[in-house]
Amino acid sequence: MLDITLLRKDLAHVIARLEARKSPQPFLDEERFTALEAERKAIQLRTEDLQATRNRVSRQIGHLKSKGEDTSVAMAEVAGLGDALKASAERLEVIQAELHAMLMALPNLPHASVPTGADESANVELRRWGTPRSFDFAVKDHVDLGAPLGLDFDTGARLSGARFSFLRGPVARLHRALAQFMLDMQTTEHGYTECYTPYIVNREVLEGTGQLPKFRDQMFWVYRGEEGEGGEAIAAGAEQYLISTSEISLTNSVREQLLDAAQLPIKLTAHSPCFRSEAGSGGRDTRGMIRQHQFDKVEMVQIVAPATSYDTLEAMTRHAEAVLQRLELPYRVVELCTGDLGFGSTKTYDLEVWLPAQDTYREISSCSNCEDFQARRMQARFKTAQGKNEFVHTLNGSGLAVGRTLVAVLENYQQADGSIEVPAALRPYMGGLARLAP
Repeated sequence: MLDITLLRKDLAHVIARLEARKSPQPFLDEERFTALEAERKAIQLRTEDLQATRNRVSRQIGHLKSKGEDTSVAMAEVAGLGDALKASAERLEVIQAELHAMLMALPNLPHASVPTGADESANVELRRWGTPRSFDFAVKDHVDLGAPLGLDFDTGARLSGARFSFLRGPVARLHRALAQFMLDMQTTEHGYTECYTPYIVNREVLEGTGQLPKFRDQMFWVYRGEEGEGGEAIAAGAEQYLISTSEISLTNSVREQLLDAAQLPIKLTAHSPCFRSEAGSGGRDTRGMIRQHQFDKVEMVQIVAPATSYDTLEAMTRHAEAVLQRLELPYRVVELCTGDLGFGSTKTYDLEVWLPAQDTYREISSCSNCEDFQARRMQARFKTAQGKNEFVHTLNGSGLAVGRTLVAVLENYQQADGSIEVPAALRPYMGGLARLAP
C-alpha cells in the first residue's frame, strides 16, 4: 500500500509514476480522491472547532454551576455540539474507509530505474548464461517425453479437471529431487532458513501481500461453516484461501511486528504447492505443465532494512541463477518494464530458461523488490539504531518453480531413445541414477 502522505504532498508525482505502468484504465480517480481529501480536511477542521467550542461551553457550565445560575441554555448547546461531533465522526469514518479502499487498489510505484513500456515486448534482456544444446534428432516436448516416465495428465484431469497433473514413478522422483536440491542450495549455500507454512491463509494475510482485493478471482477460496446464498461465507472469520505462493505466508510471518534492527535481514525459504485459478490467462499454455492450477515452488523471501533492499534484489537474483547454473540449464535474465511489473513490485528481474521444444526462453523465476508496499499493509516495522520505527522492505523470488524446472530438465537432457540424462547435481538425490529410461 502506498503512503497516503505521499499522495497528499505530491499527487502529481504519484499519478505520473502510476501512468508509467501503461494501464489502459487509470488506477486512481484523481477527481474523487481530491474531493474526498478536501472533505476530510474540512471535517477535521470543523471537528477541532466543535471540540474547542464544547470545551469552552463546558467550562462555562462549570462556572455557572459554581454561581448557582441557570445552565439549561449552555447544556442544550453542549448536547447539540455532541450531535454535530458524532455526525462528523461518522462521516469521517466513511471517507477514511473510501480512501483506504482507493489505496488498497493502487499498485506499487515503479522504481525510477525501471524501463518504461506497455508490455513484455519492452522488457530488457540483461544477460545470458549457457548455450542452448544442438540436437541431431527430432526434439520432443516435455509432454511426450514425460508420459513414458509417469507424467500423466489424463488422471489429473479425471481427478480434478483441466490443468492438473498426476506424477508417478521416475518423473515423480525427479520432481521431488529438484525440490530437495533447491531447498538445500538456498539453505546451506545462501543462508535462508527453511520453513514449512500453512497452505490455507486468512483474507487479511492475502491483503498484506497484495493478492487481495485485486486478484481475488485468481485465488482458490476455502470456506468453513455455514454458507449464504451464492456460496458466500457468513460465519465470522470463515473466508480463507489456498496460497498462490508461499511468499504470502513467509512474508506475513512478520506482520504486525516491531523487529529489532539486529534481526535483519530475515531470509526465509519454503517448498510448497501453489494454487492459482489462472483467471484471465486467455487459454495460454494449456498443453503440459507450463501453466497449471496446482504447481510446486521453492520460494525465497527476505525482510530487510530499506537501505539494503536493492543490493538484496541483486543477491536474490543470483541465488535463483545459481540453481540453473548448477543444473546446467541455459537461461537469460530480463528486467521487466513498467507495464509488465507485478502489482506489488517496484523492480523485478525475470529468469527465463531455454526450452528446446518451444525454441524460446520461458519464465522460471521472478525476483522482486516491493520496498515498503507490503510492509505498510502488514504493519511490519523495525526499530532503527536511532530508535525510530520504520517499515521494513520485503523481497521475494522463486528459487525455482519446480514444475517448470522439471520441464526444462526433461527437454534439455533428452536423448534420442527417449531417455533423460539426469543432471550431475541431481544424481545424489536420485540414488545415483544417471539416466531415466521409459
